[in-house]
Formats: sequence, structure tokens, C-alpha cells
Amino acid sequence: MNISGFRISPGKRVNLRSFDPAKQDSSRDEAAGKLKENIERLAGLQNVLSAQDTYAILIIFQAMDAAGKDSVIKHVMTGLNPQGCRVVSFKEPSSEELRHDYLWRCVRELPERGQIGIFNRSYYEEVLIVRVHPAILMNERLPSDRRGRDLWKSRFRDIAEFERYLVENGTVILKFFLNVSRQEQSKRFLERLNRPDKHWKFSMHDIGERKFWNQYQKAYGEMLGRTNTQWAPWYVVPADHKWFTRLVVSEIICRRLEELHLKYPPLTKAHKREIRLAKNLLSKER
Repeated sequence: MNISGFRISPGKRVNLRSFDPAKQDSSRDEAAGKLKENIERLAGLQNVLSAQDTYAILIIFQAMDAAGKDSVIKHVMTGLNPQGCRVVSFKEPSSEELRHDYLWRCVRELPERGQIGIFNRSYYEEVLIVRVHPAILMNERLPSDRRGRDLWKSRFRDIAEFERYLVENGTVILKFFLNVSRQEQSKRFLERLNRPDKHWKFSMHDIGERKFWNQYQKAYGEMLGRTNTQWAPWYVVPADHKWFTRLVVSEIICRRLEELHLKYPPLTKAHKREIRLAKNLLSKER
């Protein structure tokens, strides 16, 4: 699979109309088999990541509603050891969170070295939903001179530099935008309405947000272009076919971890002696 085709080139302006949400380049059966391989591959990489205890992995998912973020996390991460992986979903900010800067609540949830952290939505909501619905800014209690036209440019810069800081200190950042079409979103909403086991996912708020589809597409396009960097690039993944989305995400994660050349920590001479001694002691008990 050529994953470079999903990665945005740094400095490139992004118009989501140029990306095909229904793109696929393998059969469903082939994708299922490869996904199974990647799940095992990722589990092995996680073991070495934890043992080496040098890098932290931060995986960010952003998307329109019903694009399949939960589904990707469930199916791609299913083989991971829960002790070394944590998923955080960011909802509407609490009163405590609103008393801090907009990055604060995400900073608290960053993964430790040797851990994989998954953000289901993130600080990027601050240049997406807040931009589409600027009234939300009033709840953030920003000084009046900070709510001008340069606000979004400032936040794009802050986020890019924040991610640079994380990367320079050992955090590997993988950012995925799951690109679903408006038609497929409608289809998935209808599925929720027609299946009692999915009624809990339904919200009239999601239906109301469809009125702002074009505004969101524009906001996402600018966000992707302005925060796409060499140290933390964005991947735009077709999301109309969930099985293909899972394959692409799993392949990108595996390849990025393999690029780190992870290794188990070398044993000292003293540690090797202890292992030999332990083997001898246990062998005598048999």
C-alpha cells in the first residue's frame, strides 16, 4: 500500500473537494486479511515500545460525526495491551477546563513514554467547532483583545509549535482526518435510527450540525493546511468504506512505529548473571 498518497505535503493548501471519501484500492477480503496481520504487528511493536520506554505515541483522530472514529479505534487497537494504551474522548469542556487555556485539558492526558495515547477529537476542536460556532468563545473567557481576526492564525501557530515541542521531547504524533462524504454520513445516521442497539448514539444535535457542512469543510481544510508540518503531518483517510479506513490507519501506524527501529533494552553483565543464576535455582527445584 502506498501510504504517501494519504499524507498531506507540508505547505500545501487543502481543499477537501480534491479528496475522494470513497477511495479504495483493495478488496474487502484482502483488507480484512491485511488488517488482521497489522493488528498482530502492532501488538508486537507495542511490546518493544513499552520495554524500550523512550517514545510516547500520540494518535489523534478528527472527523465529522459518524465518520467512524470509534470504529477505527475499536478494530485497529483491539490487539493492544490495555495497560499500555489509553483512549481519551474530548467532549464539551467542563467548567474547570474552561478556567484554563484551551490546551490544558489535552496536556493532562498526554501519554507517558512507552505508552500509546489515542485522542478521539482533541485540541483541534478549538479551530473547528469553535470557529464554526464563534459564540462558544464567550465561554472561554478570553480577554477582549484576544478575540480578534488573528485568533485562528495564532491558534494554528500555537498548535504547530506545541506539537514541535512534544516531538522534540520524544512523542511521536500521528494525526488522522477521516474524510466521510455528506451522503455516507446521512446513511449512517439513518442506520442509527433504524437499529435499536444504535439509538444511544443518536443526537438531534448531530442532525442540526449538518446545516453547517460547508463551513466545517472549509474550517477543516484550513486547519489541515495550517497545522500540517514535517514533524506532525496530517493523513487524510477515505472514510466512506470503514473496512478500508481501518486498513489504511493500521498500516500507517505500523510503518511509523517500525521507522523508530525500536529495540529491547540491552542487558548489563550483572543482569545476565542474575538470569543465569535464576535459571539454575529454578532448575534445581524440578
